[in-house]
Amino acid sequence: MNDSDEKVQYPCAHCGRSNRILRARLAENPSCGACKQPIFPAHPVPVTDATWKEEVEECPIPVLVDFWAPWCGPCRSIAPMLEEIASERTGRLKIAKLNVDENPRLAARFQVQAIPMLMIFRGPLLLDQIRGAVPKAMLAARLANIV
Repeated sequence: MNDSDEKVQYPCAHCGRSNRILRARLAENPSCGACKQPIFPAHPVPVTDATWKEEVEECPIPVLVDFWAPWCGPCRSIAPMLEEIASERTGRLKIAKLNVDENPRLAARFQVQAIPMLMIFRGPLLLDQIRGAVPKAMLAARLANIV
């Protein structure tokens, strides 16, 4: 069996039902067998210390994690851009948002000392990190190498 025949299991973003997906079809934005909605979310999803493993490390597509806080102006300024990217790259990239005030353990684990901090993961592997509020074109260029 080659890699394209390998199946991964992942819960639907809408109904939570676990779906088996051929790895080769992940980029096609597959639909849930139960609710027929896209399995991967088209908007940023909140992630916490408790949900990190499931939402980021076990995700079969790359995940861009936005380490942010509600009081941070630059964090709020890039939020609409992240919404756009999540919608444009549904099925190829998942966007997750981690509030550093509510989840200090993960902020410490990844040595987040300034926000916004964007980190791109493929499974548990950190692929790239971007410090500060960057323009959409710059973020798209960084993502082009990954998704």
